[in-house]
Amino acid sequence: MTTTVDKDSAGAESSKKGLEQTSRVGGILRYDVPASLVVFLVAVPLSIGIAVASGAPIMAGLIAAVIGGILAGALGGSALQVSGPAAGLTVVVAELVNQFGWAVTCLITVGAGAVQILLGLSRIARHALAISPVVVHAMLAGIGVTIALQQIHVLLGGESESSAVDNLLAIPTSVADGQWPSILVGGVVVALMLIWPRLPGGASKVPAALVAVVTATAISVFMDLDVERIDLPGNLIEALALPAIPDGQWAGIATGVLTIALIASVESLLSAVAIDKMHTGPRTNFDRELLGQGTANMVSGVAGGLPVTGVIVRSASNVKAGAKSRASAVLHGVWILIFSVLFISVVELVPFAALAGLLVMIGVQLIKLADIKIARKTGDIAVYAVTVVGVVVLNLLEGVLIGLALAIFLVLRRVVWANVHADETVDGTWRVHMQGSLSFLSLPRLTHVLSSVPAGTKVHMELAVDFLDHAVHDQLQEWIRQHELGGGTVCIEENGSASLAAATEGPPKRGLGAVRGSLAPWSAWQLKSDTVADDHPPALRPVLSGVAEYHRTHAEAIKPHLEGLEEFQDPDTFFLCCVDSRVMPNTITSSGPGDLFTVRNMGNMIPAQGQDTSVEAALAYGVDVLGTSSVVVCGHSGCGAMKAVMAGPEKAGDERVGEWLEHGLASLEAYRSGHPVGRAAEELGFSEGDQLAMVNVAVQLQTLTRHRVVGKASAEGRLRVTGLFFDIPSARVLQIGTKDITVLDGPTD
Repeated sequence: MTTTVDKDSAGAESSKKGLEQTSRVGGILRYDVPASLVVFLVAVPLSIGIAVASGAPIMAGLIAAVIGGILAGALGGSALQVSGPAAGLTVVVAELVNQFGWAVTCLITVGAGAVQILLGLSRIARHALAISPVVVHAMLAGIGVTIALQQIHVLLGGESESSAVDNLLAIPTSVADGQWPSILVGGVVVALMLIWPRLPGGASKVPAALVAVVTATAISVFMDLDVERIDLPGNLIEALALPAIPDGQWAGIATGVLTIALIASVESLLSAVAIDKMHTGPRTNFDRELLGQGTANMVSGVAGGLPVTGVIVRSASNVKAGAKSRASAVLHGVWILIFSVLFISVVELVPFAALAGLLVMIGVQLIKLADIKIARKTGDIAVYAVTVVGVVVLNLLEGVLIGLALAIFLVLRRVVWANVHADETVDGTWRVHMQGSLSFLSLPRLTHVLSSVPAGTKVHMELAVDFLDHAVHDQLQEWIRQHELGGGTVCIEENGSASLAAATEGPPKRGLGAVRGSLAPWSAWQLKSDTVADDHPPALRPVLSGVAEYHRTHAEAIKPHLEGLEEFQDPDTFFLCCVDSRVMPNTITSSGPGDLFTVRNMGNMIPAQGQDTSVEAALAYGVDVLGTSSVVVCGHSGCGAMKAVMAGPEKAGDERVGEWLEHGLASLEAYRSGHPVGRAAEELGFSEGDQLAMVNVAVQLQTLTRHRVVGKASAEGRLRVTGLFFDIPSARVLQIGTKDITVLDGPTD
């Protein structure tokens, strides 16, 4: 019996594995094979063009494409990334070829692969991502400029110069001496690269690079144009070549090894991060990715191929084509291998001018306007510009190092920079405000500001800082002592998470508390010192002190969000809530300026038959004129209006209040009749008053369904209506329907 069970289990397990294997093969045939063909068509012209731009043998590009596709695809840590020769390394490779020759450059590629393997084994791959993205984007843009300046001369029928600056200066001469056959061929490629992706229908799914090069080649053949064409020594197998051992210049070779290893690693990892955002499959194992890239580079260098890296263009094409596994990247390398062995004679028909047009477009596409806009918005445009100029004018390594140095300097400046300023108030008091991080690096700025405060004056010193070290503590204490000896007075107010006292109790630490949190009530942060020297009536001091705090801490932060709202508003939601001071519409909805069209009244009520013109006017304007997409009625716990309705409006004490509260009698009647929302609130443990408040929200929603404006918009699908309930003790928000209560997601006790 036991044997039979074991056989049955083994058979079931074997059957399960067989089904999984069949499913995997079916997925490869359905998704990965078609995707691999698309990537193959993209990779062939790009690989050849990159070899030309690098000054390497043309077959070196195809060798690298085969090895990168198969080895990096099979061994790497990114399931959908496609590897091969990349435009980002062309400038470095060209310099190495020019300095050491192609055979030694292959040895450098082998060394770079070994360094990548060591990086992968040391499990520090994620640290490579610490390089500022703006520097990487600028590096690629600088490479793009260099490639475009180099290849524009070939497109015009001439030869490129030795440096980017010389290429730029030689453009007028190349234009004057331009040869129309080359210009025609290159121009066709540029035009198709621009137009093809914008064509409607399925045509744009065919790779633009392939269409452009094939079309330009066909025109050159049919018109029998006198243009220089690619000349290959043989097929891919015949082009395999071993690297050579140099007889010196080891320092330069070591620099080349590290340069290629670092650039190839960073580009591969950043490309993998970008590809992870494009699909929902397995995430990248960054250490394994470096191991795969390093292995591919070592083999590519040994075989006489270009350096290999993850390529975002091919990888993105792979994802968009529907690839589901690493089989697509591996198969694309197989297709390139077959093409390079059997159909290489086709490549010899391609004019250099066609590849030049392709490379000019590749170079231009490396300069992304989105990257420049982000750099401007984030304050990194100087880093971007300096890196680009450095890469173009000097060389890639020096340009990147200069860009990194500037980026690090700006980060340090932003981290240690403190906002310190002193202002005189109308009554002659001086206010010294310090915000940010105060360290010994801030002492020059701090002493300069303090020296501007006249002796003998009354000083109100505000410390709203998250870091304060002992050097700053000593400087402040000494200045306070000297100022008081000179007849002045100093009042210190500490609103930040770092204090003067803590600076002498141990090593300085960055505080985690917020500076005067915007959610805290006045009583939590306003001190007597806020109002001592204030000539305003005591009743106005809290609000005016709050306004002053807003200008100090929040005005500049909120200003960008108000851009575009100066002349009009376009709110998303009509929000009706109670006048209760504890209800904060923008806080409980995490909304900002322009989001909520808010109306408040006692008990958040909508009188039937349009009895309240204020609410009616607001609804008509909000729904019909502003076009809000939703109406929300928000009640709250501990509502005084609901308690008064339950006790009887006639007992309100004020005739007008009692008259208004009579609008809540319909809610009271519904509650006493066993409204389902009331029963649900009771089951949740709410008090009778809160149960009535929730029923009141449900009744207001029912009123809105019959409303002449809201009901019509809701029936037409232009508007959604819902209710909310703010439970003050727990700070939780619940959703109220006409018949039920929904507990929204949030933290639980």
